[in-house]
Amino acid sequence: MINKELNSTWRLIPFLEAPGEVQMAVDRWLIDRQAKGGQFSSCLRFYSWSPAAISIGHHQKDYPEFWQQLPLEIVRRPTGGKAVLHQGDLTYAIVTSSIPGKRWESYKYICQFLINGWRSLGVNLDYGNATKEYANYHNCFATSTGADLVTEIGTKAIGSAQLRRRNFILQHGSMTLEDNSELFIKIFNEPAPQNLRTFIPSSDNRNIPKILEALTEAAKDWFKINLVLQPISLVEWQEILNKPV
Repeated sequence: MINKELNSTWRLIPFLEAPGEVQMAVDRWLIDRQAKGGQFSSCLRFYSWSPAAISIGHHQKDYPEFWQQLPLEIVRRPTGGKAVLHQGDLTYAIVTSSIPGKRWESYKYICQFLINGWRSLGVNLDYGNATKEYANYHNCFATSTGADLVTEIGTKAIGSAQLRRRNFILQHGSMTLEDNSELFIKIFNEPAPQNLRTFIPSSDNRNIPKILEALTEAAKDWFKINLVLQPISLVEWQEILNKPV
């Protein structure tokens, strides 16, 4: 069973738009810092990748050679999983040490705040099903596992991945919020995942600030925490950008 007595105060890092290498450096730094303790032992943040990039899983060895010729940064994540095209998507990241239990239990427990947040916007999501076919694809969104969230029509909506260090967890995941079909097909030769915003009934709730507000409130409610907004300081940026990958 999952222990739901999480730390009462988490750090909330403001929404950040930055290149993929920078975003992954931040996530690596957060889990490293988590292990050392500090004022905020858990953290939530949302971010986007600019310019567009392809991220590949930490253990992903093979991908098409022609990707090297594309005008896209290829970034290796500290977490597992397959390749993700980051163009117009929203990424969440949670770093915490308060979720014991098996890997799939922790995935589902963390993802529940996403289910609740999107439900408040009128979008119903549920957990995917692990399939053997997942290993046959380069594309993370080609098929779902039990760590992913799917729409009512069965399409994968949110793909998540984890890095564990003893009791410490980094979990982050991608949510497609813009149509990028042409580039997606060029990269993966497959249809692009459906834009999640098209499932939101009210156009007033489709802007990024509304989505961020819904997901942040859902996190506070589900994890039973207070969130303290704290931007990354200049000293912290120096630590992040000087840290070897």
